Amino acid sequence: MNMPVSGLKLRVRQLRPHLPRHEPRTQHVVQTPITVSKMRWVDIALRSIRLLFEALSRFVFGIIYYGEPHKPLPPINNLILLESATSLATKIRTKKLTSVEVVKSFIGRIKEINPILNCVVDDRFDDAVKDAKAADDLIRSGTVDEQTLSKTKPFLGVPFTTKDCMAVKGLRQTAGLHSRKNFIAEEDADVVHLMREAGAIPLCVTNVSELCMWWESSNTIYGRTNNPYRSCRIVGGSSGGEGCLQSACGSPFGIGSDIGGSIRMPSFFNGIFGHKPTYGIVSNIGQEPVATGEAMEFLVTGPMCRYVQDLTPMMKVLGANNSHMLTLDQKVDISKLRYFYVEDDGGSPLVTPVHPELRAAQKKVINHLEKAYGIKAKKITLKKLKAALPMYFAKLASVEEAHTFCEELALKKGSINVWTELLKWMFRLSHHTLPGLLLGVLEKLNSQSKRSEDYPKLLTMCTDLKQEIKELLGDDGVLLFPSHPTPAPYHGQPLFRAFNFVYTAVINVLLFPSTQCPLGLGSEGLPLGIQVVGNHYKDHLTLAVAGELEKAFGGWVCPSEVR
Repeated sequence: MNMPVSGLKLRVRQLRPHLPRHEPRTQHVVQTPITVSKMRWVDIALRSIRLLFEALSRFVFGIIYYGEPHKPLPPINNLILLESATSLATKIRTKKLTSVEVVKSFIGRIKEINPILNCVVDDRFDDAVKDAKAADDLIRSGTVDEQTLSKTKPFLGVPFTTKDCMAVKGLRQTAGLHSRKNFIAEEDADVVHLMREAGAIPLCVTNVSELCMWWESSNTIYGRTNNPYRSCRIVGGSSGGEGCLQSACGSPFGIGSDIGGSIRMPSFFNGIFGHKPTYGIVSNIGQEPVATGEAMEFLVTGPMCRYVQDLTPMMKVLGANNSHMLTLDQKVDISKLRYFYVEDDGGSPLVTPVHPELRAAQKKVINHLEKAYGIKAKKITLKKLKAALPMYFAKLASVEEAHTFCEELALKKGSINVWTELLKWMFRLSHHTLPGLLLGVLEKLNSQSKRSEDYPKLLTMCTDLKQEIKELLGDDGVLLFPSHPTPAPYHGQPLFRAFNFVYTAVINVLLFPSTQCPLGLGSEGLPLGIQVVGNHYKDHLTLAVAGELEKAFGGWVCPSEVR
């Protein structure tokens, strides 16, 4: 199933040219969102349903988790665990630390926290220690000087992790699907191979949602992953185990993938940094499920880490021959950029309003820019954004080459009967999760929407919105965008707020790069944050602004006591 790694360079070269697209604005411009333009009562009905579900979820989960104590993580006694990947690489190269010492430190931490968090699902600890010894031997041999090592193997001896949909040779690659529970990867995914070539050492793979298509990381193979800040809250999905592990100091950095927010939502809920690159820069080869057609542009692979300083070096590795297209080494003067912001999606009836603490966090960013640089960020209104949810589903439905979700659940050998599986689920006889089955139902309903007169209008609206934002941002603009409507919800609560993922998902179909930035903790001790969105191929701008926000607001906050 996985392609041989020997063809990696050829595949990277063969990635289609990624020249910026100059898409003309279409003739037909829809002025108001489709969901509103129907009849006002439809909007009212949808909003009423959402409010009912919101009230029900607050009541039900308030009772379920009332008085449940948080399971605190063990304290940090080893300061190696608090180092950035870049810092660890430098100290290993200069012999201030050994790779074996670093790798064993993170293995020890994983063994401490995993019984509480359930974020690691398979590991290669013994092989990782052997790899670490080989890295130390290379450094001690002196056959390659320090400067050369820093250029050719920038992460030599540093452990990294990735999610359980990415192939790591010798480890399980289940993608959270029960029928794949015994699948062992025979080759590395392209990005894993690139990290190995840069000297990094794969340590383990982390938990995901079923087939990586839900925003809580839980499946019928490994169960659910718990938030390191509040164990009764979710970690997001589908890279939730990855975000959790890094936040809890079980890994210095790692790789995620994102087709609807799967890098950015887990980064937000776990208080770390995550970057969704411009489409087409980083190879997706070697992960499951396989994206086809236009979905290959919606799906991106990118870095997740606790410290901004690791994002750019990691992007250079992951981008391989395409990384030059992002001008990652270009100096950015924060004071010379133009800043725009939107406070919400305009009031979609099926999406929760943005939480007051997240609005306040965004306001602090705006105030900081004005106080530190005299910059007034401009509030903008994107009317089409209110239809972001139907636009996202319309774009997914337009991918003709893709297998249906029900076919993916059946390993592409036919299709599951979603109604039968729902009945089995009620009696705990199904190997599928309830979110997975409900997504199958939603897909069937969404497939019928292609026959609607609104379908082509939604595709047109998406194209127009993308063009509108491109023209707005130009070469020197960034957009401050909500990460999610609320801080991390309770386990299971996303079912009652199913469409809240739209704040990240809409960025996927618009193909823009976006960096998720932590902004401290809220009143419940849960991470707050914001997305910084840039124009196509302007990743260096969003990464630079992320660095500024880290300096201003402190970045990642350790969920454990540090002794």
